[in-house]
Amino acid sequence: MTTELMPPAAARVTPAGIRTTKVRIPKPIRAPRRPPRAPILRAALTTGQIVARSVLIVFAALLLAFVLNVTVLSQIQHLVVQQQLSDAYREQLAAGTAPVSEGDFNNVLLPDGAPLGVISIPSLGIKEIFVEGTSADSLKSGPGHRRDTVLPGQAGISVIMGRAAAYGAPFARIQELAPGDQFSVRTGQGKQVFTVIGVRYAGDPTLVSPTPTQSRLTLVTARGPAFIPSGLAYVDAQLVQQAKPAGARQTTYIGLPPQDLAMASDTSTIWALVFALQFLVIAEIASVWAFRRIGAQKTWVVFVPVTLLAVLFTANQVTILLPNLL
Repeated sequence: MTTELMPPAAARVTPAGIRTTKVRIPKPIRAPRRPPRAPILRAALTTGQIVARSVLIVFAALLLAFVLNVTVLSQIQHLVVQQQLSDAYREQLAAGTAPVSEGDFNNVLLPDGAPLGVISIPSLGIKEIFVEGTSADSLKSGPGHRRDTVLPGQAGISVIMGRAAAYGAPFARIQELAPGDQFSVRTGQGKQVFTVIGVRYAGDPTLVSPTPTQSRLTLVTARGPAFIPSGLAYVDAQLVQQAKPAGARQTTYIGLPPQDLAMASDTSTIWALVFALQFLVIAEIASVWAFRRIGAQKTWVVFVPVTLLAVLFTANQVTILLPNLL
């Protein structure tokens, strides 16, 4: 038997009948380019530092969820709600029960968020269901009709407000409308066509009041960069045909809720924010308990969705506290 210095493999027999065995020659070990660093010994965190770290993590998660909710999730929510409102309003039109005043077909006061009509501005790519009410919560669904004004197309002045950045930003580009541009609004009284008179801003002279047979529509939104409003913008439009008779209005300007005014915040839902924060705190405490008792893997599976839901719920309630035209 002979021995050859060859890479490792199974033994084999040569044609001459001599059995050979391959032996691996180990490669020389290369010295590291740099010597390994000594491990850094860190002192254990105190109880106060652990609490501070947890608070900062939760705050960072809330901030991230708030930005995500305003910039992305709110747009998706707007599309879903608009589809639901469109289906409901088409059913009302088919049944002949679409509202033409502040009350429904049975003279019951319309709730905030009830669909009132469709505003269509083809030049800006706008086709939105507008709802009753102009609070921050109502304007999450789409443009909102101010309760103390008549419906579009009726004799008098009608006001529709819309957001400029969040929740679909339906009125983000209405300042691009020029005098002479036309758009339409469909209500329970039919299709109304309006001609733009002009665009004005806070401090500009207001228009003279319309005659008893005229109908004017004012579109209102925030002015300035997205999410950093610097004022209000108004687009005034005149009905090109004869005005319809106005339905009964129960709400006056004096009786209009403060949260329905332009750039107002809806503090009436502050209780929901408190509930959301309690839910978030309870979820965090439960996740810490579960981490110590049942381990990290099961805790992640169970509490990550719960915590994410709590964070998004809290961020949504914070968004409602922002100005309604944002």
